[in-house]
Amino acid sequence: MDYRLFLFDLDDTLLDFRASERLSFARTMSSLGIEDAPDTLFADYQRSNQQLWTDLERGLVDKDFLKVERFRRVFALHRLQVDAVRASHAYLEWLPQTVVLIDGAREVCEALAAHGEIGIISNGIEQVQGRRIANAGLSDLIGFVATSEACGHAKPDVRFFDYATRMATAFDKARTVIVGDRLEADILGANRFGIDSCWFNPSRRINDGTAQPTHEVHRLHDIPRCLGAMPVRAGA
Repeated sequence: MDYRLFLFDLDDTLLDFRASERLSFARTMSSLGIEDAPDTLFADYQRSNQQLWTDLERGLVDKDFLKVERFRRVFALHRLQVDAVRASHAYLEWLPQTVVLIDGAREVCEALAAHGEIGIISNGIEQVQGRRIANAGLSDLIGFVATSEACGHAKPDVRFFDYATRMATAFDKARTVIVGDRLEADILGANRFGIDSCWFNPSRRINDGTAQPTHEVHRLHDIPRCLGAMPVRAGA
């Protein structure tokens, strides 16, 4: 298939969000006077955050609520008298400064950008994602960034993909592919919108859901060859 538009998820596909999240959380807690925060605090925050993102994708909450509520819940659970709004602001300042690239991200983007256009499709927060892409050194390879916050609808809603593809220089369903790590957002969204998809599955999870990827890769370096684009140099 001769793909010319590559729609990439950002977190845990090109950027290592888990590493970034841990660093940002630790620095946020330190800035609030919580030094040496226990691991349980971060683990409880992650659970709260994940549930809220799931609720957002189902249309049950909005992003402004999510930004603060994830901190409010964990502080209440640990009986910490800390301002959740202040924590939210601090975290969103730290997050773009703690960018960690997944191995091969730059090389893969270079290969695909030489073959077509790359767009970022993200359910992440608008004010943060552009800065993260810039700090990752990927801005020169990205044609556009579409976020659910700007769109008003989140992946896997087909309205988000309609919004994103209208930002592309040219869009042809038959020559477009979504690349992402999340079956329930990226791959299911591609299925619903009627375009091909590539599941980035580094942990080799079993697909026991309804989403069906067109392609599956376990390393970013394999994506250009899989998608018929210019190959990345071997050795990675």
